[in-house]
Amino acid sequence: MGTIIMWVVIIAFVWLMIRQFMPVKGMDNITASQAKARTNEKDVQFVDVRTPHEYKANHSKKFKNIPLGELPKRMNDLDKNKEVVVICQSGMRSAKAAKLLKKQGFEKVTNIKGGMNAW
Repeated sequence: MGTIIMWVVIIAFVWLMIRQFMPVKGMDNITASQAKARTNEKDVQFVDVRTPHEYKANHSKKFKNIPLGELPKRMNDLDKNKEVVVICQSGMRSAKAAKLLKKQGFEKVTNIKGGMNAW
């Protein structure tokens, strides 16, 4: 009986780990150069999820600063029907932000791979 419980726990853990790193359906990843080429598009919302301090140190003027920790409270600042392109320093926080946005019903969400490090 103990062996069965152990296997169930292992399988559940592996499933959760795989789910954590799988891409979210409807979320795209683009490079910094691809994002730069899109900054003049009118129907795209550009969001930088870094801290205000990081944002002030280096940012693109097209990006609105909504720190990842504030994103759940500030989703109403964004239009669910327009594409949201998210960036952070390395691409990790923006990937989390993209997943969060998708789960909240945003139709088109794009993460910038490599973040500002690649910008």
